[in-house]
Amino acid sequence: MYYIAETEKSFSQAVTDLEAAVTKHGFGVLHIHDLGKTLRSKGESFEEECKIFEVCNPKQAVKVLSTDMRLNMALPCRISVYTENAATKIGLIRPEKMLSALSQDLALEEIANEVEKKTIQMIDDAKA
Repeated sequence: MYYIAETEKSFSQAVTDLEAAVTKHGFGVLHIHDLGKTLRSKGESFEEECKIFEVCNPKQAVKVLSTDMRLNMALPCRISVYTENAATKIGLIRPEKMLSALSQDLALEEIANEVEKKTIQMIDDAKA
């Protein structure tokens, strides 16, 4: 269900490299949530770092939404860069698995497969 890659890079470098990989693969970064900072700003003791990238390819999004508008709740794709036990990791919930749980439409399965291949390549590029 998950694709998670560990990298030797610092958290900051992995964030920078993921942003570049997203653009390289024809997606855009809609927003980056700094979850660690947000939790700490609310007074929570949270030692790890976590930035969640909302990424989107407009052509793929239109295909998904044209097939089943309810799937807007599963968009955009999210890729996280985070630390865990002093290791930097980059991961996502596999789009194909997620969409197959929400729809049995074969056209959506094909779209999700394409998006999954691209997003995994983004992670692999960023971790290298």
